[in-house]
Amino acid sequence: MPASPRLTRHFPVKMTDTGFRRLKSFSAETGLSEDEALSFVFENLTGLLDDAALMHRLAAYKERLKSNDQDQ
Repeated sequence: MPASPRLTRHFPVKMTDTGFRRLKSFSAETGLSEDEALSFVFENLTGLLDDAALMHRLAAYKERLKSNDQDQ
């Protein structure tokens, strides 16, 4: 039987409001805590992604971050 996962790493995280709301929604839908949901997403990231869509969305997100930094 595989060992049960332990949440052993702690780190400060900044998130957008939209990202945080989506994390809370995903955790509620799945019955996981926010910590467990975030760990699940990162552990299974390659199986959850469409590479072409990821690169497009990543470029758009980086542009949003840049423009937000310039506005402040």
